[in-house]
Amino acid sequence: MAAQGENLRIDGDRLWDSLMEMARIGPGVAGGNNRQTLTDADAEGRALFQGWCEAAGCTMGLDTMGNMFATRPGTDPEAHPVYVGSHLDTQPTGGKYDGVLGVLGGLEIIRTLNDLGIETKHPIVVTNWTNEEGTRFAPAMLSSGVFAGVHQQDWAEDRTDAKGLRFGDELDRIGWRGEEPVGARKMHAFFELHIEQGPILEAEGKQIGVVTHGQGLSWTQVTIIGKDSHTGSTPMPMRRNAGLGMARVLEKVDEIAWSHKPHAVGAAGHIDVYPNSRNVIPGKVVFTVDFRSPDLSVIQDMEARLRSDGQKIADDMGLEIAFEKVGGFDPVAFDEGCVAAVRAAAERLGYSHMDIISGAGHDACWINQVAPTAMVMCPCVDGLSHNEAEEISREWATAGADVLLHAVVETAEIAS
Repeated sequence: MAAQGENLRIDGDRLWDSLMEMARIGPGVAGGNNRQTLTDADAEGRALFQGWCEAAGCTMGLDTMGNMFATRPGTDPEAHPVYVGSHLDTQPTGGKYDGVLGVLGGLEIIRTLNDLGIETKHPIVVTNWTNEEGTRFAPAMLSSGVFAGVHQQDWAEDRTDAKGLRFGDELDRIGWRGEEPVGARKMHAFFELHIEQGPILEAEGKQIGVVTHGQGLSWTQVTIIGKDSHTGSTPMPMRRNAGLGMARVLEKVDEIAWSHKPHAVGAAGHIDVYPNSRNVIPGKVVFTVDFRSPDLSVIQDMEARLRSDGQKIADDMGLEIAFEKVGGFDPVAFDEGCVAAVRAAAERLGYSHMDIISGAGHDACWINQVAPTAMVMCPCVDGLSHNEAEEISREWATAGADVLLHAVVETAEIAS
């Protein structure tokens, strides 16, 4: 790797300018972005990305799920490409960096190699995965999941949004469905740069997170049924308060997650209360418990304890309770060789770094099933993400892209 010394670095100003230009497409109401998947804004962002890639000498491939693949050729026509990328779609109230940094960081690798006249043995492909966020069409990481064989394409195309619009129809409408079969491509490796979406790197004063694992996830929808009745005239001993039952179950969820510290987490984000009236004791509640851990046995323990402890709470209170697992995926251990390449790059460049576990799901978690994969993370201010106030520094973005550059080029091999 002598040819790839510490002086090999990306143009941080150019990367930042690209991030800011992409952020003009699909602006949010509070400084961030609303560029949800398969909207007109998504189509506009895709077109800008394609134009940049073609200007950098890449050819653009497009599969039948709308995944974009910008290829810089290698010197060995038989060598499988090294892939790098993330996603351009955002949350309805998303930030300017979540996903976008990984796509445009990949583009910056191509631009840097062009500037320096460096050729690689393996081709390098910059990827934009469709519908990573899953906010409009559930679940998240939908198209990378189809690519990896986790989801069937027909099922994915039948996903509908809140207005009843089909994924497949909207992909056709915005004009970004290709003809290439999904999953036909062979990968030598895949790397994804992403903001941490958590507070650990900033709190520890580290510039780079070397992602060794991705947390597994379990979603269990819980329904508790009691009896709705008047809040003022129903005596306390005669109440069957589903809302109180939920409160006690959620207290137990917190206790269960704490029992597996430091890496396990648990909470309920989605909660519906019926009839949701000020003077009516709730007769029914529906909520989804989100448990996560990098250890599958821990997830299984948390699921089992939720069911047993929740049932006891309901029985003691004279309530009915039902559990339904509505989503999840197993923990991910990223490829040791790719992880080592990321760690070595951070050390070679003199960036402070630490091993980290991704608390969020990413396209890399699915691609890891079909190719050697690793992730690079940079800090974000206060760990805030999925929020228009999401922020990173130019220096953090540059450091992350520098490490990405070195890991990708090492894996793609500089041509002799």
